[in-house]
Amino acid sequence: MYKAVVFFDLDGTLFDNDKRVTQASIKAIAQLKANHILPVIATGRSLFEITGTLEQSGIDSCVCADGSYIQVAGRALHTEYLKTSDVKAITAYAQQDNLPVSYYNPNGFVVSHTNKLVRENYRELKETVNVDAGAYLTTKMNMLFVFTPERDKQDDVYREKFHGTFSFYRNNFRGLDVVKYGVSKRSGIENLLNHTGLADVPTYGFGDFYNDLPMFDAVKTPIAMGNAVPEMKAKAAWVTTSNLQNGIVNGLKHYNLI
Repeated sequence: MYKAVVFFDLDGTLFDNDKRVTQASIKAIAQLKANHILPVIATGRSLFEITGTLEQSGIDSCVCADGSYIQVAGRALHTEYLKTSDVKAITAYAQQDNLPVSYYNPNGFVVSHTNKLVRENYRELKETVNVDAGAYLTTKMNMLFVFTPERDKQDDVYREKFHGTFSFYRNNFRGLDVVKYGVSKRSGIENLLNHTGLADVPTYGFGDFYNDLPMFDAVKTPIAMGNAVPEMKAKAAWVTTSNLQNGIVNGLKHYNLI
């Protein structure tokens, strides 16, 4: 039986700026497991994007794609797929402004069409871009990414237009993660805890960006990275050092988890 559960965001949190887990963090995760504490990755990324990270870090449980895919001990627990008709509707809406849409499932992704933003985004993520505008018609998808660079204007427009159908999370300055309405890191974490019988053990969460805010609502002890956005720091029980200054290790030590 696990004594506690610790959830880690990846980008800006468990990852350094080269998208790698440091040796110090890998050692800390091994110590967590030795102390009967369950480490879980909670990320906006999809499963196929983090398979190497899971192997490298020794973590085999995750809440991926903003809560729409859950895995425990290497086995899929739940995937929250989107309705094809809903995906078609938001694709058509995005196309009115010639905005690209990426379509994700746990195994991979495709893009409706490319532009400079698309190329920059996936170059940064070290992912190869494949174009297939109609993939969602024959393949189930659990997450989308709509390239909406005009943040203040477009975020509110999409949330109002598709309220009750989709939930939106600002992933980066280039666009929005899109999942089924009500799905979030919080719902994914709660689902995982309930299915594993761990809902009553102490829970901790490390995060840095806006899509981590729902995670902070789901854990008993939210910990913001030193490089986190102000909203995260305001909501945190404690602010550790940055992802480049052993923030994970220092946070775990602060709470005597290692």
